[in-house]
Amino acid sequence: MAQTIRLTATDGSSVEFVDEVIGSGAMKDVYFSPDKSYVVGFFRTTQDANSKDRLQNITGLYRERIFNQVGGEYWKNVFCWPTKMVEWNGKVGIVCPAYDKHFFFSSGRFKGKEKEGKWFASAKLRNNFLEADQKGDWLRTFHMCIQIARAVKRLHAAGLAHSDLSYKNVLVDPQTGSACIIDCDGLVVPGRYPPDVVGTPDFIAPEVLQTRSLKIGNPNKKLPCIQTDRHALAVLIYMYLLNRHPLRGGKVNDLDPAKDEELTMGANALFIEHPTDKSNRPKVNQLDKSQLPQGDVTKRPYTICGPYLKKLFDRAFIDGLHNPSMRPTAEEWEQALIKTTDLMQPCQNPKCEYHWFVFDNTTKPKCPFCGKEYHGQLPVLNLYYSPKKGVFKPENYRLMVYDNQTLYMWHVNRFIAANEKTTDENKKPVGDFHFFNGKWILINRRLDDLWDKTDDRKIEVGQYVELTEGRRILLGRKDGDRLIIVQIVNN
Repeated sequence: MAQTIRLTATDGSSVEFVDEVIGSGAMKDVYFSPDKSYVVGFFRTTQDANSKDRLQNITGLYRERIFNQVGGEYWKNVFCWPTKMVEWNGKVGIVCPAYDKHFFFSSGRFKGKEKEGKWFASAKLRNNFLEADQKGDWLRTFHMCIQIARAVKRLHAAGLAHSDLSYKNVLVDPQTGSACIIDCDGLVVPGRYPPDVVGTPDFIAPEVLQTRSLKIGNPNKKLPCIQTDRHALAVLIYMYLLNRHPLRGGKVNDLDPAKDEELTMGANALFIEHPTDKSNRPKVNQLDKSQLPQGDVTKRPYTICGPYLKKLFDRAFIDGLHNPSMRPTAEEWEQALIKTTDLMQPCQNPKCEYHWFVFDNTTKPKCPFCGKEYHGQLPVLNLYYSPKKGVFKPENYRLMVYDNQTLYMWHVNRFIAANEKTTDENKKPVGDFHFFNGKWILINRRLDDLWDKTDDRKIEVGQYVELTEGRRILLGRKDGDRLIIVQIVNN
């Protein structure tokens, strides 16, 4: 039986681990604590003074700044962040929390293995290897992407870059809509801690690949930083939602495979769905059967992700592909993903694999995944804001209604956001929508000042207002409270 090793961490606390390697990554060998609540990973190569200083700051200063602030508890679920630094037999190690159990496959051929992001980002792996109940649905995939964008936003706000953001360093669980950023021990601090790696293929920004052959110190050499993280984040979101890579199309840039790869992902990188240059469109007849239908951009164009994400994908893979300063920020991705979830409708086909789709603002909406057309009345709530008293302007924000859907304070008031800082009070539902006796209604659960402005009557808590074409509903009278104008799509 393996012995238990006891060490004193650099912060003076006690650390124990069982002397039996449970896993080995590219840089570390990993051991379990006796109760398996944390792991200890030891670097196989000697860490220089700068690397040790980086680890000391990641486990100390930067950890304090992120986790010991208001809302710090939230980040414990979306980061697997090193907590301590140790040394043993001349090797430097870090202590990290063990992954939550829902980030491991509980059944099927991969039972017990980590839910590495690649299984859910690649159509080939998803279609060939995953059981139906492991795939989650499209709405939960959006929730997963929101958590990833939010975590990256927090890193960048602290002045840190992950430097190797990829589906290898993100654990995901589409069944619960959860995600966790791992391998945070190599974080980059510009000007102080350079990157240990240039990144993982598929996620390395074009400018980094283009200048990879230049020597360290050359002013033209591009290294991983916040702007390259933004590229990797956009690729991750695109792949999780559409199960294909945004740059891997049908164009051959060189007959030499290595040179072709370097050009395709570097100097000649081109969005496979570029609206005017279609030379990199995937050739469907060259795709493996397991890559379909996701690999066919004519059947599953990126526009099915809705207008907010289409705009950001254009900025990421057209405007900003070779111009890093134009790439969307993590916060922009977070907000666009949240607003898109408000455009989603449950598919009326109970056998649809994705279960949800984004309303495309047509008079005959249908699910892009299974082709099922929506039948019945579909209420669309157009949200208006008030720049000054008595004046309301459209906000380019819509809320789709479905049976048993919930209304929250971030829908009611434009100054309340759905993010890691949302208070418990603001997380409570304030209303809910139902299809009742052939009518769509909104029941007021907690709003003190809900008004049907069309009939000029107050809707008290517990009462309901019917959603009919053109009806105007004022959600409140406080600064930032919105007005709803109802639009009914009939099918």
